[in-house]
Amino acid sequence: MPEGDTVFRTARRLDEALAGATATRFDLRVPQAATIDLTGQPIHGAVSRGKHLLLRIGDSTLHSHLRMDGAWLVYRPGEKWRHPAFKVRAIVGTAEREAVGVDIAEIEVVPTRDEGQLVGHLGPDPLAEDWDAAEAVRRLSADTRSIHVALLDQRNVAGFGNEYAAELLFLRGILPTTPTPEVDTAALIDLGVRTIRANRDRSGRTFTGIDRPGQATWVYGRAGRPCRRCGTRIRRGEQGADPTRERITFWCPSCQR
Repeated sequence: MPEGDTVFRTARRLDEALAGATATRFDLRVPQAATIDLTGQPIHGAVSRGKHLLLRIGDSTLHSHLRMDGAWLVYRPGEKWRHPAFKVRAIVGTAEREAVGVDIAEIEVVPTRDEGQLVGHLGPDPLAEDWDAAEAVRRLSADTRSIHVALLDQRNVAGFGNEYAAELLFLRGILPTTPTPEVDTAALIDLGVRTIRANRDRSGRTFTGIDRPGQATWVYGRAGRPCRRCGTRIRRGEQGADPTRERITFWCPSCQR
């Protein structure tokens, strides 16, 4: 599932391509919004909030969530798409660019004044201008579940997904099953902020400092392989009741205690 840094880069790419122009094409291929037409409206820009993307057009906001496989791609009008048309869920075009939403599971349009109904429940976002570290620490510290589950809860901190949770806990030497009240949440949040901001402008995410394929993570996706620090085999397990891949975690039983 795309994490906060991926959605941030997507919003920035859409903002650079569309902001300041007028919508010349607006096509939503989902039943609940198929009749909405914002052509002729000015495009104010795009921003991310955690894993949510908000594209503001006229007095409305096009909200999307990429979920597992979604993506927004930018083309020139008439350029051949890299995905088959049946995967396209949204098209927002201008005279110069065309943003195409592919395999997006969640799309809706609301008045911009009502954006809070969609993202108001989210915790502080480390990539947002209004980032509030103290509030993030407060919310996370109040959670009594395992630290892996608490860190993934977007109501505590918005933007960290399964990969970040696994890697940050490894770097801090914390077992994913550790009850959150036993964790130095301030130090964990500080590391998370520095890491996601460092990855924000990278084309490929890395936690080891190496961005070559297969070398960017310490534990995530490395079940059964030797720990890069101690050689112990990395383990894989599940935490919480999330029906998506977000419940899966990885850890080193020697480095994380």
